[in-house]
Amino acid sequence: MFGHGDVGFFDRIAPLYDAAMPPAHAEDLRAGLAFAHRPIERVVDLGGGTGRASRTLRDLGIDATVVDYSAGMLRRARDDGLAAVRADAATLPVRDAGVDAVVVTDALHHFPDPEAAVREVARTLAPGGVLVVREFDPSTRRGRALAALESVAGMDSRFFAADALAAVFDDAGLRGHVVDPGFGYTAAGVKPSA
Repeated sequence: MFGHGDVGFFDRIAPLYDAAMPPAHAEDLRAGLAFAHRPIERVVDLGGGTGRASRTLRDLGIDATVVDYSAGMLRRARDDGLAAVRADAATLPVRDAGVDAVVVTDALHHFPDPEAAVREVARTLAPGGVLVVREFDPSTRRGRALAALESVAGMDSRFFAADALAAVFDDAGLRGHVVDPGFGYTAAGVKPSA
């Protein structure tokens, strides 16, 4: 295993990561952020690595801070001029109700304790704020293949089907929604305003 959230793997591949991974899709992020019941100004790109989602958000006129545990990935984000902080997803250096949105793109399955991370995000979201997660559904054929591949590669990945992730959001006090089902899906969790 690669250690805490597969961080050893990501530290090693950081120099090549952006060449191998496509950028985050603006329409996926926009669709999830549309569930917010407040203006989106303070955004955390959690598990953001080199800043794939942050760069897409920047193109949409939204500044985000990349938060990741991999120092190698964060170096790449900073090299691109992005604000970046090293922190664990389950203990974010953010005050209660301190952000309007949190995005997690293709990363939740690498978190050592995804449920704890979602609870922590719920703490940091302001009322009406939204958690947007882009993930892979292990109940699809391609999702099962991806999960098997990551397991063979030595990763400690744990994937959630879309409805199961929406239930995790609900358990954390967020209103869970599946925005875009399929192999690669988007889910949104909204913090109630009252």
